[in-house]
Amino acid sequence: MTMQVEGGPEAARATIRVGVVDDEPMARAFVAKILGAAPDVTVVAEGADGTEALELVRTGSLDVLLLDLRMPKMDGLDTLRELRRVPGAPAVVVLTTFHAEQAVATALQLGAKGFLLKHVDPAELVRAVRVAARGGAVLDPTLTHELMGHLASHHLDRIGAATEVARLSARLRDVLKLVGMGRSNGEIAEELRLSDSTVRGYVSEILAATGCANRVTAAVLAQRAGLLD
Repeated sequence: MTMQVEGGPEAARATIRVGVVDDEPMARAFVAKILGAAPDVTVVAEGADGTEALELVRTGSLDVLLLDLRMPKMDGLDTLRELRRVPGAPAVVVLTTFHAEQAVATALQLGAKGFLLKHVDPAELVRAVRVAARGGAVLDPTLTHELMGHLASHHLDRIGAATEVARLSARLRDVLKLVGMGRSNGEIAEELRLSDSTVRGYVSEILAATGCANRVTAAVLAQRAGLLD
């Protein structure tokens, strides 16, 4: 059993509490070292497989869970399926490699807030944790193009992401662009000078109009359509 949970005053003061689950000790140590240098992030729990991840979520108060996909006993996808039944589960960001596009697409459909490649830049890792904690979408651009084929509906594949986005109003495109940048509803509301409820309504309208399952797939659509260029 390698599960580790930390507490105490230092952890209590942290703005963002993170759990890291990976069967490779060096990978966990790498992530913990990077996040430990951020003033508003603390790694408070570690685990080596999906069963330990579920225990960490049930016994700890996590804001973000970084979850490897390939692990013994219970892999990341099975863990995500179980986490859907856990009330108040943290935002989950999956860790992956270049050759796991289908698995990542499945993870997003199971409720993951996004994905990161394991060799992610340290600054990007910290940023991604902050975005996920705010409820935003975390997307590594390296895999965005490949993922679009898995995440988009047949309709989007046929007419193209750019054409689909062009059908939205200018205001909805503005909102979609910010979703693609990982902005939370509150941040979008502040930037566009709208109310939170209005932004929520716009996001729902975007999802309905494009056929995207959630804001993560909408963020992929925004990137694929070139809104972030």
